[in-house]
Amino acid sequence: MPKPGELTFTAPPRRSKPPRHLADLTLAERREAVAELGEKPFRAAQLSKHYFGHLSDDPEQWTDMPAATRARLAEALLPSLMTSVRDISCDDGATRKSLWKLFDGTLVEAVLMRYPDRVTMCVSSQAGCGMNCPFCATGQAGLTRNLSTGEIVEQVLAGARALARGEVPGGPGRVSNIVFMGMGEPLANYKAVVGAVRRLIDPSPEGLGISARSVTMSTVGLVPAMYKLAEERIPVTLALSLHAPDDDLRNTLVPVNTRWDVREVLDAAWHYEGVTGRRVSIEYALIKDINDHGWRADLLGRRLKNHNAHVNLIPLNPTPGSKWTASTAERQEEFVRLLTKHGVPVTVRDTRGRDIDGACGQLAAAEV
Repeated sequence: MPKPGELTFTAPPRRSKPPRHLADLTLAERREAVAELGEKPFRAAQLSKHYFGHLSDDPEQWTDMPAATRARLAEALLPSLMTSVRDISCDDGATRKSLWKLFDGTLVEAVLMRYPDRVTMCVSSQAGCGMNCPFCATGQAGLTRNLSTGEIVEQVLAGARALARGEVPGGPGRVSNIVFMGMGEPLANYKAVVGAVRRLIDPSPEGLGISARSVTMSTVGLVPAMYKLAEERIPVTLALSLHAPDDDLRNTLVPVNTRWDVREVLDAAWHYEGVTGRRVSIEYALIKDINDHGWRADLLGRRLKNHNAHVNLIPLNPTPGSKWTASTAERQEEFVRLLTKHGVPVTVRDTRGRDIDGACGQLAAAEV
C-alpha cells in the first residue's frame, strides 16, 4: 500500500508478459504473424473478422478455414487472456461487474452498463493504480502492473459476446460506448491504451468499429501524455478528473497535482480541445465539506467559462475505511446553480453500480 501522496508512474518489472494476442497487433502485423505460421496472409483478415466482426473466439465456428488452420491460428493468436472469477449484477441485471483473473493471477474488474439507448463498457487499463487519490479504492491498492493492449480489448469483447448471446437482460445487443474509467490511470499506460483505442475504433476486420466519439479517455492530469494524445488526432472525449479548482486542495485529493498544477492541467485540456474539436469533460467528485463549497464552485466556473467544457458532478461513492462522504442534496444543487450561473454546462452522474462496488472509485478487484 503506498504512502499518502506517493506517486507511481512506472509499473514494477514483470517476470513474464501476457501471451501475444491478435488484438495486440495491427492488421499488417497479423498478416506477418500468419505468414510466419506457414499460412496464407489473407487468413489474418479472416481470423480478424471472426474475432472482431462475429465476436467468435471458438475455432469450431470458423468454417471458412480448414480444421488444421483453425487450430494453428487459435493457438498462436487467440490465447486465453482472462479467466472469469465472477459476475455480480444490480439494476435488474442491467449493470454487471466482472472480475477477471489474468494469466499471472492478477485481478482486474470491468463494468457493463446497459441503458435504453446505449451500452457502455467501463474498462481497466492497469491492475491497481499509482496515482494514489485518497477517495478511490483502486488508488489505495497501489499499482500492480500495466495491462497489455490485448487484455484491455478483451474486456470489451467479453462484454460484447455476453450481449450478443443475450446473457444481459434486454435481449441481444452491442457495445456502443467505452469509457477508460476502470482501474488504473490510462495515460500512464500510454502505448497499450492507444493501441487498444485503435483496435476498438478501427472498422472490421481490423477492429471492433466503435465510433471514436463514443470512447472516453479519463486522466488525473498527466500533462505530457495529454499533449501527446492530442497529436494522435483520435477524436475521443478527454475526461479530466479535476475534483478541486485550487492547488491547495487538489494537491491532497489528486496528488499528481504536485507535479502538474491546476493551471497546467487545464492548459493541456484546452490544447486537446483545440486540436481535436472535442468538448472536454471535467470530472468532479463532490465530497461533503471538502470540495463542495460555494466559493469553489465559483472558482471552478471562472476557470471553465468560455471554454468548450462540461462538468460531470459525481456524488462521492463510499469506499471501505474512507472518512469522506457524499455532499448533501442541497450543496449539490447549489454547486450546479453556481456553475450554471457562469454559463458552464453541468450534469450529475448516474451512480450506476454503487450496490455492487462497481461505481466510480469503487473498483478494488477483490476475490472475497
